[in-house]
Amino acid sequence: MEEFLRKPEIRRITRDVPPAHYIFSIESFSLLVDTGVEKYESHAFDVQNYKWRLSLYPNGNKKSNGEGFISLYLQIEDTQYFPRTWEVNVNFRFFILDQIRDKYLTIEESDGVIKRYYQMKTEWGIAQLLSLDHFNETSNGYLVDDCCSFGVEVFVIKQTGKLERLSMMKQPPNNIITFQLRQYSAPFYERYTSDVQTIGDSKWELIVYPRGNGTAKNNALSVFLGLVEAQKLPPKGKVYAKYKFRVRDSFNSINTREFTDSAWFTASCIGFGSRHFISLRDLQDRSKGYIVNDTLIVEADIIIVSNVKLFL
Repeated sequence: MEEFLRKPEIRRITRDVPPAHYIFSIESFSLLVDTGVEKYESHAFDVQNYKWRLSLYPNGNKKSNGEGFISLYLQIEDTQYFPRTWEVNVNFRFFILDQIRDKYLTIEESDGVIKRYYQMKTEWGIAQLLSLDHFNETSNGYLVDDCCSFGVEVFVIKQTGKLERLSMMKQPPNNIITFQLRQYSAPFYERYTSDVQTIGDSKWELIVYPRGNGTAKNNALSVFLGLVEAQKLPPKGKVYAKYKFRVRDSFNSINTREFTDSAWFTASCIGFGSRHFISLRDLQDRSKGYIVNDTLIVEADIIIVSNVKLFL
């Protein structure tokens, strides 16, 4: 509980560029303090279609342990016109002008926490922005000739309504592609493809070279898994599949041959598999039961597949 309630760390750095959204300058700061005002509010200003206002506590916000410090807050305005369940998420940073060096002290919470403005919380800020002793020391440049300037940058985190959801589906429905080649001893083509099958959100096909492909030609059975719509993927889009190729021993399963691998399929890499899945010598050995009645059956079992859904 103590860790959860710890005070956020404050980061202070300097920069040359002034605040992008609002600067609040004060002349005769000491006279403002002498009035006894607890809090002074700036005029409202617009940022990203919302109205905001700076609240300055020149003697510190004593209710928030700010005594002895300058306290500064950012409050949202005109919320009476918002829907009842409104909320605005914001990241902001405060500024104090160093008039001697013409630089801005930038002050923000170091963890960059997004602040949630809503009906019950319309103001956020930093109670211990800068100690009054440090602020009042003329050589530091913050209070010169009784004049000072504060500023703020406001970044509203707007929800666009877009959502991408990646899921990894294990054992998806209808996940086995079966290819059957009759008359294996006299194939008509070097390459065969199965019917297209939808598994997960993607369309797949099994590609079989009965007499091998590339370096495996006339030496081994080559088998590949192809992502049919790979070329329609968006730039850098990809689909993952963990798959298993299988040629069964039709007699007693002792010699069933399997090959398991995985890959990310992309528009430039649309197919993966095994060139040397099983040697033609073993494949054509009748005692091993791979080819029965001159028919070869090859299976691709997709074990895991990635699915991407876009909600716009």
